Order: sequence, then structure tokens, then C-alpha cells
Amino acid sequence: MQLTLIQNPDASASLAYQIARVVFAQTGATSLSLVEAMTSMIKNLSAKTNRSVSSIIRDKTIFDVLDTASPHHGRLTVPASSRQYQMCLRTAQRMLSGLLPDCCNGATMYHHANILPDWAIARGYIADIDGILFYL
Repeated sequence: MQLTLIQNPDASASLAYQIARVVFAQTGATSLSLVEAMTSMIKNLSAKTNRSVSSIIRDKTIFDVLDTASPHHGRLTVPASSRQYQMCLRTAQRMLSGLLPDCCNGATMYHHANILPDWAIARGYIADIDGILFYL
């Protein structure tokens, strides 16, 4: 008997799950407004740099939780049944279908409020949502 792997032909469904995991891990899904802002930032960065969303969500220089040394790296393994993860997934699906408005005022960069990266010193942030600062 030969088994055949059946794959979902809708690649956007898989991408939505990947986005949701990264957004959940980075934000802790502390609020819907933060999840929407982080997801919007991904879309804005993709549009501005002409990079795919897929490559952006795998970039460790953008999302420090992808690094195994990050204290929040373990959040990437959140159970799919988690209510907070499901919120991130619905938001990612809205973004991919074009139904998520820009919730971060065009921002393409961010950092947590408790750190100040060198690139942010000469810039003013445009949004502060639940302790994450967003920049153009």
C-alpha cells in the first residue's frame, strides 16, 4: 500500500498560520489592537520593500523571537487552539485577503518600549501600542 501526501493547494492558508505564529510570539497577543498593528506593519514593510510577506516573517533581524536565544522563542509553539493565537490567525487571514486596514499609520519598523535600538534614536515613533513603538 502506497500512501500519498495530500497538500492544501491554498498556500495563503499556510502563510496565515506562519504569520499568526510570529505575530503571537512577538506580541504575546496582549490586545487585538497590537496584533492588528503588528500584522499591518508586516504588510506595510512588504509593500515598501517589495519583499514577500513570507520572507519578512522569517527574518530574524525583524523578529527577534525567531532567534532561539530570545526569551519569547517558546511562544512560537503556541497551541493552535489557543484563543489568543486564533485572534492572530483571523487577523493574518484578514490581512492576506485585503480586509485589514493599516492599523499602524504606515509604520514599517518597531521595537519594544523597554529597549532603544540605535536606528530609533534619531526618529520619532508614530504609534505606541501596548508597549511597542512603531516607526516609518
